[in-house]
Amino acid sequence: MCPRKLRPEEADIDASLVRRLVDAQFPGWAGLPLTEVVSAGTSNAMYRLGEDMAVRLPRLAGSAQDVDKEHRWLPLLAGALPFAVPTPLGKGTPGEGYPWPWSVYRWLDGANPAPDRTPEPALLAEDLAEFISVLQRVDPTGAPASYRSEPLAERDEVTRAAIRELRAELDGDAAAAVWESALRAQEWAGPAVWIHADLQPGNVLVADGRLSAVIDFGCLGLGDPAVDLIAAWYLLPAGAREVFRTGSGSDDDAWARGRGWALSVALLELRSYRESNPVMASIARHVIAELLTDDTAAA
Repeated sequence: MCPRKLRPEEADIDASLVRRLVDAQFPGWAGLPLTEVVSAGTSNAMYRLGEDMAVRLPRLAGSAQDVDKEHRWLPLLAGALPFAVPTPLGKGTPGEGYPWPWSVYRWLDGANPAPDRTPEPALLAEDLAEFISVLQRVDPTGAPASYRSEPLAERDEVTRAAIRELRAELDGDAAAAVWESALRAQEWAGPAVWIHADLQPGNVLVADGRLSAVIDFGCLGLGDPAVDLIAAWYLLPAGAREVFRTGSGSDDDAWARGRGWALSVALLELRSYRESNPVMASIARHVIAELLTDDTAAA
């Protein structure tokens, strides 16, 4: 479970606050059961409202900036994608001492996957490849840049710094080799496409081993399609990665960039959360270990 506050600048959020906000701004839902959703997430707090709704409140000012984006674009994506995504039901406003906009979404059933306990990893790999492939084909007109839209090379300094800082926990030479291989890959030369940009266990729901929904679109926007290849190491065991790679149509350069993105994201997460958020740190360690022993690297 994520600690109540990871950073001093986070808003103070509890069930009493959420109850007051819902009752004041959505009186038709007043009195419905309200239960905190246990999560390792770091950007939002979530509560289940009744049987079929979720209340989602940004923890930070930066996360609050994503509310308008999600309300504008998720309804469009919901009609185009082959898997469920959160459907906005209401947008709350600041109140009761809470400073930012917040959201009510339709509740989506499912469980977060564990890569080492996936019953049908090849089928999940096919589903994930289908999701990102369809997402990339959605009309990008007017869409914002993704939170992770920069060229991979712009992350060089911060990624190498994380490798140096974490040498007591990982093979720094092996991590540097993966990173340098990614930087040698040809950059994406095509137009920016829609990417989720944060396909990891807390942002995916599965049912009976199959992908049932993709959630948390805070990083959503246009970028290099290779960013969404991080799912290969965050969500899949080694034996299913080639299925995902084939289904996504990734060439050697894209796959190498995807490995670089996965490594950079995991390193920064481990550096940030190794003391404050054990679940996120454990996921990051798993991803790094998978990357350093992966045999699907580009030749």
